Amino acid sequence: MSKQTLERILQSQGFGTRKWCSRLIADGEVKIRGEIVSDYRIAYETEGLEFSVYGEEWKYREHVYIALNKPADYECSRKPSHHPGVLSLLPEQFALRDVQPVGRLDHDTTGLLLMSDDGSFIHAQSSPKRHIPKVYIATTDDPVTSQLVAQLLKGVKLHDEPAPLTAIICKMLNEHQLEIVLEQGKYHQVKRMLAAADNHCTALCRTEIGGLKLEALSLADGEWCYLDEAQRALLAAP
Repeated sequence: MSKQTLERILQSQGFGTRKWCSRLIADGEVKIRGEIVSDYRIAYETEGLEFSVYGEEWKYREHVYIALNKPADYECSRKPSHHPGVLSLLPEQFALRDVQPVGRLDHDTTGLLLMSDDGSFIHAQSSPKRHIPKVYIATTDDPVTSQLVAQLLKGVKLHDEPAPLTAIICKMLNEHQLEIVLEQGKYHQVKRMLAAADNHCTALCRTEIGGLKLEALSLADGEWCYLDEAQRALLAAP
């Protein structure tokens, strides 16, 4: 952290161009410690800095790390084509500071989605070399059987994969639901594995990444939260 002028601070936090941020300050729309700041050239220590814009409180963050409980019918894309994008569920400042999804969930898949503007974090979380387990609850069209569970644990062959794909853990939850734990994160993997095992996935929810559980975050559909350092540490492979 270091000192920066207020206009640069606002720009880094996604409030617009430097010119626009200077205008916000000149118009008296920015407060620090409850006092209006009208000089954009004043420098502030960024660490722990809190400020308000248009009366809304913000805390300076060099990077943002976000968990979203993704609802159905949202696309994990900055340029969605058929459904609203997940960025529309976040404050508009996040789009301006280049926040993006970490990996993707299909538009009809729900559950835990990570988002950030930290390229190193995104790369690390997306790398298949890290073998981070992800937990999914799949609802099936046909009943779940012990044979289906055994087949997914043994591995199923997909036409465009050189080797069978296996679930690390697979267990029946009820007649039409099972829990599947994967490490690979291939395209439509859970749905394609179930199809290859002669079943059909009718709903899919990601409930856990590494040791970070959606349930522990207490997020309703479409809600999001910042992840602190301890929560981010849970994202590592066990």
